[in-house]
Amino acid sequence: MRDLEQQQQRALLDNIPDMAWLKDRDSRYLAVNSAYLSIIGLREDEVIGKTPYDIWPSDLADIYMQTDRAVVKSGRRRRYEESRSDPDGRVLWFETIKSPIRDNNGHIIGTVGISRDISERKAAADELIHSRAQLRELSSFLQSVREEEQARISRELHDELGQTLTALKIELIWLRERLASQDVLQARVDRLVSIVDRSVTDLRRIAVNLRPMILDELGLVAAMKWLTQNSAELGGLDISLSFDKENVSYDSAVSTAAFRIVQEALTNVMRHGKAKRASVVVSHEGKELHIEITDNGRGIDQGAPQLNKLGLVGMRERARALGGAVVISDNPQGGTIVSVRLPLNDPALQDKLPS
Repeated sequence: MRDLEQQQQRALLDNIPDMAWLKDRDSRYLAVNSAYLSIIGLREDEVIGKTPYDIWPSDLADIYMQTDRAVVKSGRRRRYEESRSDPDGRVLWFETIKSPIRDNNGHIIGTVGISRDISERKAAADELIHSRAQLRELSSFLQSVREEEQARISRELHDELGQTLTALKIELIWLRERLASQDVLQARVDRLVSIVDRSVTDLRRIAVNLRPMILDELGLVAAMKWLTQNSAELGGLDISLSFDKENVSYDSAVSTAAFRIVQEALTNVMRHGKAKRASVVVSHEGKELHIEITDNGRGIDQGAPQLNKLGLVGMRERARALGGAVVISDNPQGGTIVSVRLPLNDPALQDKLPS
């Protein structure tokens, strides 16, 4: 009968494709299957009756003994991931489950374990993480290139085309003065001057949208003041802005990210939030720049498909590229709170700069 039970036990274990074993309360091996022996490169008689210290390196044996004791003491199953080398020296990853074995009286008399090779799954997960990291790096690079290109185009529009339109207006005004006695021609010149004026206004708007020169020339504080004032006028909103420090400047990456995130947040408030009031609070905590944008609008449904269509993904990626974060949450008073955290690295934050 005893031999039959052992044969049945052996058949059961060997039909398990993963590493499987039985141990007594003292972590001595009572049975192991073929998959286990194949992984460790030993015969069955070299394992049965032995403890992990007789088979595994001491660091692994310590872990196995500790987890065995924890299962015996708690009477509960344990699941964990571990790495170990096969006989050829390859590092493999395993998901291991250990459970208590009880006798007919419910007393724990040992443990049973199963360990599944998850090396391929682990490698795929690592590759996915690596790919995502590469995509983020590429996204950050492309974003930087785009900002530089937009800044270049903005400068050219302002400096070259802007000067050309200004010169054209001066010439038209000169011509109008000399056509004072010719009402028809003077009226046409007046229309041309109006067209030039509208073109200059449109040009300035396009240049500012591409890259506000105030951000590069006067810094983030001045640019934020301009942005909130402009957004308030365009959206018919009451927007407040506060800084805990104003005589500071930031490196270009932080300034650009902070400005664009606030710009996108306020754009969402104007277009989708149906808000009447908003606030932007800028503060410093340690070596981090914190920005909180709140509004009293309808808020954002975190589960809605539109969440990623409102520029929110771009906001998060801008912050993440610098090692920061953007968190969007409901405002208890109604509306939305956008919390931004951007790390400041010396000498990105400087104390004495033009205000």
